[in-house]
Amino acid sequence: MSSTATFECDRGLAVIRLAQDGLGPDLAAGLAAICDELNYDTEIRAAVITGSGPVFCGDSAPTRGEQPAFSLSAPVASLNCPLIAAVNGDAIGIGLELALACDIRIAAETARFSLPGIKRGLIPYDGATQRLPRLVGRARAIELMLTGDTISAAEALRIGLVSRVAPAKDVLNVAIEMGHEMAGKASWALRYCKEAVYKGLDMTLAQGLQLEGDIYFLLHTTEDRTEGIKAFKEKRKPTFKGK
Repeated sequence: MSSTATFECDRGLAVIRLAQDGLGPDLAAGLAAICDELNYDTEIRAAVITGSGPVFCGDSAPTRGEQPAFSLSAPVASLNCPLIAAVNGDAIGIGLELALACDIRIAAETARFSLPGIKRGLIPYDGATQRLPRLVGRARAIELMLTGDTISAAEALRIGLVSRVAPAKDVLNVAIEMGHEMAGKASWALRYCKEAVYKGLDMTLAQGLQLEGDIYFLLHTTEDRTEGIKAFKEKRKPTFKGK
């Protein structure tokens, strides 16, 4: 097994598979290269990321006195297209931080989630202190981080950490099905919707509404928006070209 990540594309959907072992700078560099490539590929409209072994992504933490040398979350958070995490197994430590950087999380029934760094005298270092509270609320997030407790997929669903739970054998197919559904939509609409949500979280309501309005009107300058209008009038399925 390679110590980096691989990907394949099908009908506008990219499926990224993480290495089963070799978690470290090589994997981070490989993942960054893949995400850069996908951002420049106009044919890609959605992506799925999953583990290639029994876990989604293993735990990793710097040893005493060391500084974090790599980030898995930064590359995937930079993706312009929607990214679905098919959490096929445990997402512990940096594995959970990676899942948090994705837009949607679908978990296997057997998956477990934890940020155990506090038990080793550490705090999360790849985005969890910021992303988890925004996702599940401050109270539940800080409890998970300060205790280092492990929760089940069912509990993750209950608190909103994941949006769906599926049998382990089906979780990737469920994510791919959702990804293909997204890939059939206008790529600029997908990207602009994602941009409005994430940027709006750091704005006041008034600023966020202004951003939404600006993006909405910007979409009207795209060929795909024109195609959407024509298809609606002609009562047919639109054919979007990412223009």
